[in-house]
Amino acid sequence: MLITKAKRVIKAGFVNFWRNGFVSLASILVMTITLFVIGSVIFLGTIFNYTFSQIKEKVDISVYFVTSSNPQDIMAIKKNLEALPEVAKISYTSREEALADFKKKHENDEQTLQALQELNDNPLGAFLNIKAKEPSQYEGIANYLQSKDVLTKDGISIIDKVNYYQNKAAIDRFTKIIDGANKIGLGLIIVLVAFSIIITFNTIRLAIYVSREEISVMKLVGASNQYIRGPFVVSGIMYGFVSAMFTLILFYPITLYSTKATDNFLMGFNLFDYYIKNFGQLFLIIAGSGILIGAISSYWAVRRYLRI
Repeated sequence: MLITKAKRVIKAGFVNFWRNGFVSLASILVMTITLFVIGSVIFLGTIFNYTFSQIKEKVDISVYFVTSSNPQDIMAIKKNLEALPEVAKISYTSREEALADFKKKHENDEQTLQALQELNDNPLGAFLNIKAKEPSQYEGIANYLQSKDVLTKDGISIIDKVNYYQNKAAIDRFTKIIDGANKIGLGLIIVLVAFSIIITFNTIRLAIYVSREEISVMKLVGASNQYIRGPFVVSGIMYGFVSAMFTLILFYPITLYSTKATDNFLMGFNLFDYYIKNFGQLFLIIAGSGILIGAISSYWAVRRYLRI
């Protein structure tokens, strides 16, 4: 008996979907816009995270040591720094490597190279390049470097300079940009998705309004609320699924066309590759959102005419 009722409900839902062709088309178009907004939010969020991760990779601080520093002392400091939870990665550059890099950087500057040759010793000291997990953590690392007695030898600090203090303004500005962008982005996402869902709900409500007399008749002959509501929920699910397919198809040429722009402008990020590689995940999110929005909107839209 239950299976028979379920079959009737599903069949009625399909009939409503095809019978009200114009209304169904309008609902699908509006829901496609809603799902397109949701999909665009996913893409924008991915682009945002990728861009900032690339920028964060370029933010670091360097610790320069005096030329008389013992490499073993420097490696001991490196080991202590790597134990800090804020530190993501540390690279060591010896005096010889620093000199070689300096010569390569100024290979076309004859005056600088000539002045360097006149010196009897390598004027450059070794240094550590430190990358934190988050830009806001660099200040704590810099304070750690300045406060530790282990960084001294015979009462004299072996650190020549920590360039955090020269770059502090830029790092602080970047940290504020990240925090502000996260807050604005989250707020914008909530507003766009909320507006899209409200528009979809009202469109489906309009579709059900067309069938209000049919609902009244079914109530009069004794049909249960769930039985009346069922076909509309099925139709809502169909609106969502069909809209999801249209949305995913629409994203194909858009991502393909924008590949060159994103690849050049966004530091190598390929939007089309992301779409292809994550198609399964995008399908689940967009199709699931469409089905959920369609089902819930239909469920609540028909409530008014059931007088529950």
